[in-house]
Amino acid sequence: MEPVLLYDTTLRDGTQGENISFTADEKLIIAKMLDDIGIHYIEGGWPGSNPRDKQFFDLAKRTEFINSRLTAFGSTRRPGISPDDDQNLKALIDSGTPAVAIFGKTWGLHIEQIMENTLEENFAMIRDSVEYLKNHDLEVIYDAEHFFDGYRENRDYALKTLDAAIESGADFIVLCDTNGGTLPFDIESAIADVQKALGKKYRKRNKGNNIRIGIHTHNDSGLAVANSIIAVNAGAVMVHGTVNGYGERCGNADMTSIIPILCAKMERHCLPKESLAKLTKLSRVVSEMANMIPLNSRPFVGKSAFAHKGGIHVSAIMKEPRAYEHMRPDLVGNARRVLVSDLSGKSNVEYKARELGLELGGNGFDSRKIVSEIKRLEQEGYQFDVADGSFKILVEKFTDQFKPLFDLESFRITVEKDKDKPCSAHATIKISVGDKNEITAAEGQGPVGALDNALRKALGNFYPDLDSMRLVDFKVRVIDGREGTAARVRVLIESRDKDDIWSTIGVSEDIIEASWHALADSFQYKLAKHI
Repeated sequence: MEPVLLYDTTLRDGTQGENISFTADEKLIIAKMLDDIGIHYIEGGWPGSNPRDKQFFDLAKRTEFINSRLTAFGSTRRPGISPDDDQNLKALIDSGTPAVAIFGKTWGLHIEQIMENTLEENFAMIRDSVEYLKNHDLEVIYDAEHFFDGYRENRDYALKTLDAAIESGADFIVLCDTNGGTLPFDIESAIADVQKALGKKYRKRNKGNNIRIGIHTHNDSGLAVANSIIAVNAGAVMVHGTVNGYGERCGNADMTSIIPILCAKMERHCLPKESLAKLTKLSRVVSEMANMIPLNSRPFVGKSAFAHKGGIHVSAIMKEPRAYEHMRPDLVGNARRVLVSDLSGKSNVEYKARELGLELGGNGFDSRKIVSEIKRLEQEGYQFDVADGSFKILVEKFTDQFKPLFDLESFRITVEKDKDKPCSAHATIKISVGDKNEITAAEGQGPVGALDNALRKALGNFYPDLDSMRLVDFKVRVIDGREGTAARVRVLIESRDKDDIWSTIGVSEDIIEASWHALADSFQYKLAKHI
């Protein structure tokens, strides 16, 4: 069976997503990661449209790609001019890539009403552009924009646009669901029709080879991945997508789902098996560079993709993971997670304790008693399924395994507001480490920032490794707003160093006290890692 070729357009289509932007240097880093896992084609951008993409292709010329063919993107020539005079086509050639992708119009609505062009001139634009690029010894991937919308409205014309590209020498014909509104069974029937209508002519020109169809889908109906998969099942040999499904409006087909489905579920060769294990890291690095919060529920690579909360589920996976997991998480570089909450049974606690390297049974506390205590605390507002750091410290305290690396003696925070200046916060803290006391003061942007700075400064005299730790997220939730300003609040803090990410929690009627508990747990967790 013919391998499926993966065509990644994160660096072009992905950047059209809201609030997503990459520098030329960041694009090069992502391109090298895509090359490392074995993506066949990497669409680097549109060199004729903006200076950043031109800069990327200039950088790429000095970079060796081992597994991937770098591809420049553009459009067919403009109406009424020759390809030699079209600056967009010239930019594609100047980009120096071995392959180029150009899109052309399929839908009469766009040709006549949006572009104010004629149907005949559109044919000429497709033929001229593909032929011109082939004459420059380039592999040409022709994107039939709005193919499925045009096909529904005027089948014969849509097929003739594909025929124009095939006759001119296009290597791939990519059918695009640009508006993302097509349903899977319509994708399947349209591909069958294209193969029947044009396949004979294609085979004649290409020495008996079948027409090479690609699929490019958008997610406006939540079906981009499903449409891509059914297209492959119907005969498509190239799949377009983006890492994490980033893209305009609702995004594009998500490569982090398409790849494991093709490789692991359909057993269609598209990547080496060892590359699958790099998907989770790829997803998270691209999220970081895009400055987007990773989606926990993202299939295969999300933090919650293999997370188990219900006690019955956890009890089952401890015996046989297949009972509640559709595949091994390590195949895609992910990991199984067991969450502890008021829905937990003793299996959750035992699994989690083992994962964190804790021994149960100390101080008379077994897993059942710990479950009971966790349920009581969650009734008060704690939420341990999102605070592994605090859970570890809690179990250590229950079982006499907790060894505090500092103790709070006191702190004081003042917030000052001048007439014409923003608020400023000052914190003074007194802690003890062993038999020594340390008193320190610091400023910060807000009371919690000042407290963090003061604690970090005080501990720095005893534990110099704290420079590698930073707080990356701070969340406050009102647990029950009916009490007004006296309501209990939950504070969640996420911290990280070069090796790890952990979350801690604090609950109180006073937001500063709740913040302190979460902050103190975060530092205790960090320091305990190095003992």
